[in-house]
Amino acid sequence: MAAKNPFIRDKAYIGGKWVSAKDGSSFEVKNPANGELIGSVPDMKAVDAEEAVKVAYDSFQTWKETIAKERQVILRRWDELVKKHKDDLAKLITLEMGKPVREALGEIAYAGSMIEWFAEEARRIYGDTIQAPTKSKRIVVIKQPIGVACMITPWNFPSAMITRKAAAALAAGCTIVLKPSEDTPFSALALAELAEQAGVPPGVFNVVTSSRASTPEVGKVMCTHPLSAGISFTGSTAVGKILMRHAADGVKHVAMELGGHAAFIVFNSADIDAAVNGAMVAKFRNAGQACVGANRFLVQSGVYDKFCDKLAQAMKDELKVGDGFQAGVTMGPLINERAVEKVEKHIKDAVDKGARVLLGGERHSRGGNFIVPTLISDVNTDMIVTQEETFGPLAPVIKFETEKEAVIIANAAKVGLASYFYTNDIPQAWRVAEALEVGMVGVNEGLVSTVETPFSGWKESGLGKEASKYGIEEYLQMKSIVFGGI
Repeated sequence: MAAKNPFIRDKAYIGGKWVSAKDGSSFEVKNPANGELIGSVPDMKAVDAEEAVKVAYDSFQTWKETIAKERQVILRRWDELVKKHKDDLAKLITLEMGKPVREALGEIAYAGSMIEWFAEEARRIYGDTIQAPTKSKRIVVIKQPIGVACMITPWNFPSAMITRKAAAALAAGCTIVLKPSEDTPFSALALAELAEQAGVPPGVFNVVTSSRASTPEVGKVMCTHPLSAGISFTGSTAVGKILMRHAADGVKHVAMELGGHAAFIVFNSADIDAAVNGAMVAKFRNAGQACVGANRFLVQSGVYDKFCDKLAQAMKDELKVGDGFQAGVTMGPLINERAVEKVEKHIKDAVDKGARVLLGGERHSRGGNFIVPTLISDVNTDMIVTQEETFGPLAPVIKFETEKEAVIIANAAKVGLASYFYTNDIPQAWRVAEALEVGMVGVNEGLVSTVETPFSGWKESGLGKEASKYGIEEYLQMKSIVFGGI
């Protein structure tokens, strides 16, 4: 499959050229479903990242002068090319991180929608006029691009997480230095190739590839280089804190989309069938490897057994584990052995503390990075699974009695990215939606991510926002201009 994909590249992309690391080193990228080699890419270091930032800064001097309509036209072409090559791009995602091809096609559609959206937003960057305190003055406000926008993106949505950042930055007039996950560099390089075909000038969109070992030094350059204007990162809270410390010295613009620990609450009044359908999406999309994925199920006592029974049945009926290229497969492998071990650790800890396994609980017969989707009941807040993000296909169900109790449990997390709840009580819907300490809430809905919806977290889930009409603001800075002597 790898050999047939036209987007497999063995070089990084800097200044409009396909380049190797200065020291000639490279690292291998393997398919998580079978361990087979997909290809190798340059293992770039700090010196390579420094060059990329300098190139991006030089290109910024001309890119920032383009008019919004020019940028819109280029972004529209990029979107058209992504749509044209959707099949190859989707297969590339499946190769790199394992999700089923059908699901990968959905990601490519989402990725393209971000480019389309921000192509339009390029022409909607508005300033302001302000009434002056004296007759001789006039005050206006304009918005200008911040400069070189550095980005570090994750493996779980290797195309969508790039376009959600990059399309906004390009629309604003910024240039980009992108460091994709070491697990999924080919998706990033494919998007760079299509951006070039769309007319993005050399040096405006740069991709630095680096191994897990080299990432810290590359990330530090992106956060501290004098010519870097800011850093946008999607990943763990722990790494986000490190990057923020680096960026603090230079007072850089910082946008962080960090870890989640979403609660999924089912109240007695809920439509249980609808709640189960929502749970299947919120929990098992991408094999549970989503920052907004449901990580804790809180079910009120009156419907607890019914919900558990129906969710178990839905899992049996709808989840087919296997290689993402196989027909009928709805859940692929986890990204690596560490991910599998974390799920196993959470299951064992819960069972040791009294939880019951209703479904799954072990590795899949395929071996490797595959694990059986698991449902556990009789879960309490002393268990690790209720305290940290699993990032895998494990659904732990906690029983609660009152609305207040559910909200307290949901808000106990240090992070606050997303939450979901199901109810047919309208006053309760308003109360709970406002009480949950998260950036996004799904009310009778298991999927909150759309191009129109602001994507942002509270507490330790990050800073800033992506997508929506607000996403472009992360790459703009405000300037007040006061005219006198009038």
